[in-house]
Amino acid sequence: MLAARRGDPGALDLLVQKHRGRIRRFVYRVVRDEAISEELAQEVFLRVHRNRRKYRATAKFTSWIYQIANHLALNWIRDHEGERRLERLDAHPTGYYELRAADMRVDDWLVRQVTLDEVRTAVAELPERQRTVVRLHKFEEMECAEIGSRLGCSNQAVRSLLCRAYKALHQRLAHLSPGESAARSAAC
Repeated sequence: MLAARRGDPGALDLLVQKHRGRIRRFVYRVVRDEAISEELAQEVFLRVHRNRRKYRATAKFTSWIYQIANHLALNWIRDHEGERRLERLDAHPTGYYELRAADMRVDDWLVRQVTLDEVRTAVAELPERQRTVVRLHKFEEMECAEIGSRLGCSNQAVRSLLCRAYKALHQRLAHLSPGESAARSAAC
């Protein structure tokens, strides 16, 4: 990024190549729309390019770029909240619905897909900051310190957000595993 700030044209291309996939996947998990996530990922790198001279290496580059991505995705959600539409099964990108294992019965696979959809819906209904930290923690497999660095908050704030989010999810999804949920909720 420091080379891009100095005006090296190849440096920005290298940053795009290195980070584009992860940024697009992160944005997708927030907006849940493949085309929009691609557009927003492009906008992230456009903003990186526009603001390259303002960049200060006070934190990791990834912290800065994820903050940009998070703000763009959350702004898109806020601006398009009234436009929620029903999703068709074929509208999901490859991999959203898992392929059925050869030894898995079709009815078991369908129950699993419904359960996964219910979990995704529960995560999507969390408050924005809780939803973001859960996605970074579970889907991007980041540690609390790294999440805090990327979102510009303390490690303790991330732990608190995760605890509240997981408690809410356990309460919302208690019917999926009745005996286990109460024990997990008390763990925070």
